[in-house]
Amino acid sequence: MQETGSNNFNENKSELGNLSFRDLFYKYVRFLPVFVLSVAFALLGAFLYLRWTVPIYQVGGTILVKSDKGNTRGDKVEELFSGSKGQDLQSEMELLRSKPLMERVVKKLNLQFSYYAIGKVKTINIYRYGPFIVKARRLNDSTRSFSFKVKVINENEFRINNSKTYRFDSPFENENGEFIFIKTSTGAGNNDYNVEWKPTEAMAMVYAGAIKVMPKTPGTGILNISMQTPNPQLGADIINKLMEEYGLYSIEQKKQSSDQILAFIEDRLIDYGHKYDSVQRIFLDYQIKNNLIDAAEQTGKYFEVIGEADKAINEQTMQLSVAGMLDEYLADKKNEFTKVVVPSSFGIEDAILNELVGNYNKAQLERHHLLDANVPPANPLIKELNGQIEKLRVSIRESLKNIRTSANVVTNRLKERGNAGESQLRAMPEKVKELADIKRQVDAYLELYKLLIQKKEETAISRASTISNTNIIDKAFPVSIPISPKRKMIQVMAVLIGLAIPALFIFLGEVLNDKVSNRFDIERITAAPILGEIGHSYSDNVLVVNKTTRSMVAEQFRIIRSNLQYVLSKKEKSVLLITSSFSGEGKSYVTTNMGAVMALAGKKTIILEFDIRKPKLLSGLGIPKGPGITNYLIGKAELKDVIKPVPDQENLYVLGCGPIPPNPAELLLDKKVEEMFVWLKENFDIILVDTAPVGMVSDAMTLSKFADSTLYLVRQGHTFKKQVGLIDEFYQQQKLPKVSIIINDVKVKPGYGYYGYGRYGYGYGYGYGSYYEEETAPRNFIERVIAWFDIRRFFRKSKKK
Repeated sequence: MQETGSNNFNENKSELGNLSFRDLFYKYVRFLPVFVLSVAFALLGAFLYLRWTVPIYQVGGTILVKSDKGNTRGDKVEELFSGSKGQDLQSEMELLRSKPLMERVVKKLNLQFSYYAIGKVKTINIYRYGPFIVKARRLNDSTRSFSFKVKVINENEFRINNSKTYRFDSPFENENGEFIFIKTSTGAGNNDYNVEWKPTEAMAMVYAGAIKVMPKTPGTGILNISMQTPNPQLGADIINKLMEEYGLYSIEQKKQSSDQILAFIEDRLIDYGHKYDSVQRIFLDYQIKNNLIDAAEQTGKYFEVIGEADKAINEQTMQLSVAGMLDEYLADKKNEFTKVVVPSSFGIEDAILNELVGNYNKAQLERHHLLDANVPPANPLIKELNGQIEKLRVSIRESLKNIRTSANVVTNRLKERGNAGESQLRAMPEKVKELADIKRQVDAYLELYKLLIQKKEETAISRASTISNTNIIDKAFPVSIPISPKRKMIQVMAVLIGLAIPALFIFLGEVLNDKVSNRFDIERITAAPILGEIGHSYSDNVLVVNKTTRSMVAEQFRIIRSNLQYVLSKKEKSVLLITSSFSGEGKSYVTTNMGAVMALAGKKTIILEFDIRKPKLLSGLGIPKGPGITNYLIGKAELKDVIKPVPDQENLYVLGCGPIPPNPAELLLDKKVEEMFVWLKENFDIILVDTAPVGMVSDAMTLSKFADSTLYLVRQGHTFKKQVGLIDEFYQQQKLPKVSIIINDVKVKPGYGYYGYGRYGYGYGYGYGSYYEEETAPRNFIERVIAWFDIRRFFRKSKKK
């Protein structure tokens, strides 16, 4: 019979799964007003955020940095002074982000002044769109920032800091210096402005920090230069001017290198010019004094041999001179880290020396390049270059030493050859020989002077034709679509957050709720059948069932009475044990009304107040206390004398508890308890036992042997879910006879139907108002609003149609 009850009242579990999505929808739809309000507030917050937030725009341009590798003309002087065989792209990126280069941009665009229009909601930068511009004719302190609050009165006048009034295009003075406000043709449509002035260094630091430089394609010299700014026109102007100044800077660097070469050659021309003039005068004076104008014809072929030897000696002498000049330059400590590079090794045909000098100059220029880009001297890269420069300087001097040694050896050999020719001239007068010596010196200085003149002209031509090593591919243009804030994304996020916040609170409420909320909470834990559900009664009377009542709660008790037929197998006489997990779940209330509904069916019914520890059944019926069960059990009263009829209820009687005994558990073990049930079964059809909570004391377990069925109470929002597991234990292990569950104190919630899901059709949608006398529950404003949004009404009305 137990299995039959389970099949009748805990039907196919798959039905619950089929209802899960619909149930979830109904659970959340009852909070539709909360969702609507939450989304409305979130959208309002998004609107205010978008209204107050200043939009940020990203502008960018593209520049090509060309490599100098392969562009040299094989000129040793230019190669030694430039010292660069290719561009270091990372260094160029650092230079574009450098503060010195940005200072040039700030000065050219006059960005020390910033202009803002003061609005009711936000203040925006109006660069190039303001009704005036400010020029500083004199500053009292160029290191201190200051600002003006400007109010435009009319087309000709304005007021500063709410004090004095000035005229446009007329200079004026204040505590910061002398200024002039120049009226422009454009206007921002606002009367209140704020003008800020900051030093060039400070503004350069701000804008340089905002510049981002990234290679467009790895392995190429194409760079993307971008900037995020609240004024797209300002960002476009800064980037365009930065690319322009970078090109000019590269030209200036090349011209500076040419100027260094020209200065070096000029110094040497002056030196060799003086030496050549001195030797030339000596030569002319000697010819005139000794009448040796036609001396060459006297020497004949011997002089030709000597001349060839002398020519070769002159070449070696020039190499020795250049080598000595370079060694002298490198030996001077003041030239250790100067921007002036190592002089050219022209005239010395030594590949190793030329390579060393080129690397030395390259390292020097890289070091100064990094220092110009604000890399500190303590940087490991600078220290590494310092060590590299010193090693190259030592190597160059060692190479020069070897070259001079080799040149001396060659010179000695040439002198031996020349001496052989001179031996043929010993017969010549001594004066002719001296004249030849002087002539050799004149020719040597003349060759050096011609070489320097040639290099000077070549360098001057190269300087005049200097071009930038950069090309602007794409200029920066103002954009109209901001990157922040993203309006659509923020609005979508606001809607999602507006939906998520109440959903999260509802979900957390469900997750953290450890009490029974609906019948599904019970059916998920236990297989015990649910006999019925009893709604919340708003009546002041405990006894709500009588002949005339047609309230929904009374009808629910009648339904439970009908369902009991399947549990009791239509037995004529039955004992029903009514218990719960702990106090306060409505045992006395349910027992009283179950007795009334059984009495209305013509069954002679008696209610036993066996909760002898905390009795309150009689007080609920308004019957005064008196002798009862405990008096009978101790032998001081007869049963027929302590049974009392319930007023105005036909066939309904009650047997009170009597005085509360000191040993209730032991008292229930008395043999007279069994005698009492035997007598009651002979005289009554239905016996309802209102016992103590089974989860707290053992009274119900003791009395269970006299019962035919157990009605176990679970109260909505009061019984803990973990206590439902105790019911399942009683049911599965049959510790209590034929356990059935009654859900008590079920409240109607809009959107849920009667007790959540309306499992048996109670509640909205079935027109219970035409069958029952509805008990009206008091509702506050929020509950009325939620009820108005009850979508299930709409669905059910659609079904009827």
